[in-house]
Amino acid sequence: MRAASLAALLLSASGAAGIEQAERRSGIEFASPETQAMQADDTANPGMFWVLDGAELWRKREGAAGKSCADCHQDAAKSMRGVAARYPDFDAQSGRPVDLSGRINLCRANHQQAAPLGHESPQMLALTAFVANQSRGMPVTPAADPRLANNLAEGRRLFEQRMGQLDLSCANCHDDHWNARLGGSAVTQAQPNAYPLYRLEWQSLGSLQRRMRACMVGVRAEPFDYGAPEFVDLELYLMSRATGLKMETPGVRP
Repeated sequence: MRAASLAALLLSASGAAGIEQAERRSGIEFASPETQAMQADDTANPGMFWVLDGAELWRKREGAAGKSCADCHQDAAKSMRGVAARYPDFDAQSGRPVDLSGRINLCRANHQQAAPLGHESPQMLALTAFVANQSRGMPVTPAADPRLANNLAEGRRLFEQRMGQLDLSCANCHDDHWNARLGGSAVTQAQPNAYPLYRLEWQSLGSLQRRMRACMVGVRAEPFDYGAPEFVDLELYLMSRATGLKMETPGVRP
């Protein structure tokens, strides 16, 4: 079953319409012309510093096995092309989906015999930015694996579940009121196609999970831990909502 078909089947079965394909818009479209220009110019995009660091880490031999990513995958421009556009993907060993950072840590454990990287560590952000950058310009194409259906459904449930003291769901803002403004800032569609991205607010690169944690804190809910299954399921659903949008990593946002 193709990814689009799997997502469409789930959405029709659950009844809610979500955002129609023709209305899907990347977050960069809501940004100022100055921010859009910063993202478009690699010499001005601050996220490219992490991409360059990731290129060095790609070739660095680590762990007891003394292997680098390049030893197994060779030229990332070829081997990683399209990978980030389809993650999270199903992992047979764990029996559930893993996101890109989870896959990197599995490779470190299984092939490099190296310690895992922290989710928001400079090294993890650099590697995920470097790998995702190889898919820049490609359409988001979620993994077409029927074993992901339950996790996709759970991700949608979490997206639509009201939480926190403000009793709001992700969908209340990003499905029902996208294109509105909140506190002077644009409410976007929460599309994941540019992560990890550089936020001017953070003055740093950050992951999608960092952004989701910030939203949870914003509605006064207890955020999930980094790498929690709930976050991976949410990522899976968000990627299904972004089907067809072009990958932009590293994006730039306000």
